[in-house]
Amino acid sequence: MFMSEMRVDQAAGLRRMAQPNPVRVIAVTSGKGGVGKTNVSVNLSVALSDAGKRVMLMDADLGLANVDVLLGLHPNKNLSHVIDGERTLEEVIITGPSGIMVVPAASGVKRLAELSTMENAGLIRAFSELSHDVDTLIIDTAAGINESVTSFSRAAQEVVVVVCDEPASITDAYALIKVLSLDYDLHHFRVLANQAHSAQEGRELFNKISRVTDRYLDVTLEFMGVVPHDDYLRKAVKKQRAVVQAYPRSRSSIAFKNLAQKTDKWPVPSAAGGHLEFFVERLIQSRNGYMEMPV
Repeated sequence: MFMSEMRVDQAAGLRRMAQPNPVRVIAVTSGKGGVGKTNVSVNLSVALSDAGKRVMLMDADLGLANVDVLLGLHPNKNLSHVIDGERTLEEVIITGPSGIMVVPAASGVKRLAELSTMENAGLIRAFSELSHDVDTLIIDTAAGINESVTSFSRAAQEVVVVVCDEPASITDAYALIKVLSLDYDLHHFRVLANQAHSAQEGRELFNKISRVTDRYLDVTLEFMGVVPHDDYLRKAVKKQRAVVQAYPRSRSSIAFKNLAQKTDKWPVPSAAGGHLEFFVERLIQSRNGYMEMPV
């Protein structure tokens, strides 16, 4: 298939997308692993769903998927089967707690992060044909700085950087923000302090990062809030359940519910940029570098 024909095919698929309302797309990322990023993605998704939102959670850690593990889900198919044309996206989506729609990735399949142009076109068609009614899409990215992380971050409307009070977490978070800012022209980030022992500690952690970014980068950081250190969160992980369901009165559970309320008040795009098909198209653009469109 020639490139021009492929673009026509993609456009036809996008027009088939019947999404009545804009979709808020949030990428949850971090500079390093081990800071609780996936726990944030999972619990924020469940909390939003409990608040009445129609939430889709996409596991975008394409080479080391673990959303399904945290939720005790056992998907038989994943995104690799969609890319290979063996299944539709509808057939891959599984229902998680509180009715969230989970798009599982494949663990140990490196090539998912290195998709060809044809495979990207197939991914566009898959999302274009999705009939699920969604108003919030949360993308749990991989940790670190690689093409997958930068692609999904560019494709989202909101980028949440999860940090904890460790020197490596702070340094790597700054490095991630720097790359996304200087190399990919992203200038707005929300910072979430995770595993903090107090609200003051979380705020001080944010201040450490913002002081450096204010000095060296042209970016705007917003303090999203704090998820406190909580033994109940660890217990929920062992049970393979979201803490907001397993221990709804725990400190971390209350924090996630408050974060969901904040998230729901973020601006929602009113143009095509807020639709699922636009998210996928932006993702393809960021990987292939053509047909650049404004946010």
